[in-house]
Amino acid sequence: MSDLVRRPGRDTGAGPSVRADEAVTDRRLLRGVQARRTIARHAVDVASREGLEGLSFGRLATDLELSKSGVQTLFGTKENLQLAAVEIAHEVFTEEVVRPAETAPRGTARLRALVERWIAYAETPLFPGGCFWVANLADFDSRPGPVRDALFRHRGDWLAHLTGELRHAVRTGEITGPDPGLAAFQIDAVLCAANTALRLGEGDAVDKVRRVVDALLSPAA
Repeated sequence: MSDLVRRPGRDTGAGPSVRADEAVTDRRLLRGVQARRTIARHAVDVASREGLEGLSFGRLATDLELSKSGVQTLFGTKENLQLAAVEIAHEVFTEEVVRPAETAPRGTARLRALVERWIAYAETPLFPGGCFWVANLADFDSRPGPVRDALFRHRGDWLAHLTGELRHAVRTGEITGPDPGLAAFQIDAVLCAANTALRLGEGDAVDKVRRVVDALLSPAA
């Protein structure tokens, strides 16, 4: 009987044997989780350049020097692989852009921090193809399904985050006039446009972003 399905109490010294079997199982599960994460993280890099449709088990296996069957076993379907890439991209984006900006005071200071972190994310770039979301949202905007839902959910979270900070800035009197939802849409739009401009080598893209954001976040008179 495999040590993955060994029943407790069937061997002499059942307690220690079971504990040893469980330890082996835990190590295998941990290796599986680590391998899945490594593959999904590489999938994000590929998808930032070629889109989520460019992912394949064979491509990732070749890149990472793994067996195709092993990669497929970890994910099962291409859709599952795509969903895993979306979730890893969101996790990395949150760690690199959203959380560092939380050290700034709420309102315009945090909004500016978010914009600067986003600029660094696209300018460095964090992913080889630039912004993962810009690279993939357009491909799935008219394709209902779990991948589209995941992409749009994370975009909605980002817009809601911007809107919340804008709403706070308006409520506390830091800025007046802009509708928070509209201003969040405008900030997101100019950031996405800047990502494309940066990929095309337009060196003034970042300056244009800052000028637009400055106009939106001008202090109350």
